[in-house]
Amino acid sequence: MSSIRDFDVVIVGSGLAGLSAAMHLAPTHRVAVLTKRAMSDGSSGWAQGGIAAVMGQGDTFDSHVDDTLVAGAGLSQLDATRFVVEHAPESIEWLVQLGVPFSQEDGHLHLTREGGHSARRIVHVTDATGAAVQRTLIEHVRRTPNITVLEDFMLVDLITSRKLGLSGADEPNACLGLYALDEKADEVVTFRAPQVILATGGAGKVYLYTTNPDTATGDGIAAAWRAGCRVTNMEFIQFHPTCLYHPHVKSFLITEAVRGEGGRLLLPDGTRFMPRHDPRAELAPRDVVARAIDFEMKKHGLDCVYLDISHQPAEFIREHFPNIHARCLELGIDITRQPIPVVPAAHYTCGGIHSDLAGRTDIAGLHAIGETAYTGLHGANRLASNSLVECMVFARSAARDILADPRPVPPALPAWDESQVTDADESVVISHNWDELRRFMWDYVGIVRTNKRLERAAHRIRLLQEEIQEFYANFHVFRDLLELRNLVTVADLIVRSAQARHESRGLHFSRDYPEMLPQAVPTTLTP
Repeated sequence: MSSIRDFDVVIVGSGLAGLSAAMHLAPTHRVAVLTKRAMSDGSSGWAQGGIAAVMGQGDTFDSHVDDTLVAGAGLSQLDATRFVVEHAPESIEWLVQLGVPFSQEDGHLHLTREGGHSARRIVHVTDATGAAVQRTLIEHVRRTPNITVLEDFMLVDLITSRKLGLSGADEPNACLGLYALDEKADEVVTFRAPQVILATGGAGKVYLYTTNPDTATGDGIAAAWRAGCRVTNMEFIQFHPTCLYHPHVKSFLITEAVRGEGGRLLLPDGTRFMPRHDPRAELAPRDVVARAIDFEMKKHGLDCVYLDISHQPAEFIREHFPNIHARCLELGIDITRQPIPVVPAAHYTCGGIHSDLAGRTDIAGLHAIGETAYTGLHGANRLASNSLVECMVFARSAARDILADPRPVPPALPAWDESQVTDADESVVISHNWDELRRFMWDYVGIVRTNKRLERAAHRIRLLQEEIQEFYANFHVFRDLLELRNLVTVADLIVRSAQARHESRGLHFSRDYPEMLPQAVPTTLTP
């Protein structure tokens, strides 16, 4: 029999969105933060570039909005974009007050520039912004009495009034809590709470090559979909153009800011190729750069291309990119004298759980914030460094909505029932399916897509879903099984969304539909 725990708010995820929300709610609410590994293991800590906010002289909200709308290829919602842009500076000020050691110049915040931005507006901590922000927040959260952090707790499923038969088909569905696997105790715990926030990050691990940490398995998106939430724009997966290509390293990102500070993309013979693909060259948005690299690699049969910033002074490079310089040096690459071998890799999930400006989803008492949510900001392609600020703006907005809308304590909830299951006898099935899924998603649903590739992927997904559901129904749950179940759900949502879009727009490029349609329409799937 599983244990039952009560809180005012349960937050799933310990990245910038989840921890920010916890801090805003803690003065008045008993908050639980569930994270499936350690607090520092999410994507936020890996963010190198920085946080976009209008802080410099001559820059304007309208300019930041326009840059975001251009990158979003007609699908960024104006109200959401303006909401984030106008609340970005106060989010930076909040982090400064918490003690985040942002890079300074002449007593002011140093602002860098990244691809797609028309001005210097990236606030950063050298080239390790996410790690510095995350460290600061973790320190504050651990000292805050009303926040209980539960590490090694993985979301299994949301508990809703409709699932329990407490609301009919014509009545609003409400979230009453959730089930989570306590890995250390190897038991599923029932959490009862009138408010739940999903801040579980993205789904990069659905692809073979990704800049994301191992935790990015789309848990919140999959759980919300199973509970009855709409998802929107799942076909738009951003591939970061420049992930380090090295046999001994996975998922090491070479920040956009290297190109922003003059880095050039080269073929192995030293030829610069980006000016042939876009007049903005290396400062073009990520989707353009990723497709250009993919094109050149396929055309020339290359394993990688090269990013060269060695023409800049060595001291400038070491000062601006100390972590990249040190990591590459460990691998025998001196970026002050040599180009960096790079490949594109799955980086950011632009779509997600359909939510509004308060982070509300289709289920009462359930909010979604951060990368797991579709807010309308990113559209068909995320503008560089808009993600961390989105986390903070919507964390504050969701917290304010919860504070203004006290919900009743849910009724008694059923404990997790494992009376009919046994321990898995063939876990190799899980690892095999995991590998197969990530490989065919890379091959068939990657940077360039076709109808035939998508249909092949859909066929494989259907077979995997049957196998995994049978496994889930009959065996004691464990993390690899739960993650694979979520990844297959997310893969299905990505493929279905891609099949529904009969055009090429932003991050979705189809050889069968190479033109962009005159009207931009989001892709929304309903359970």
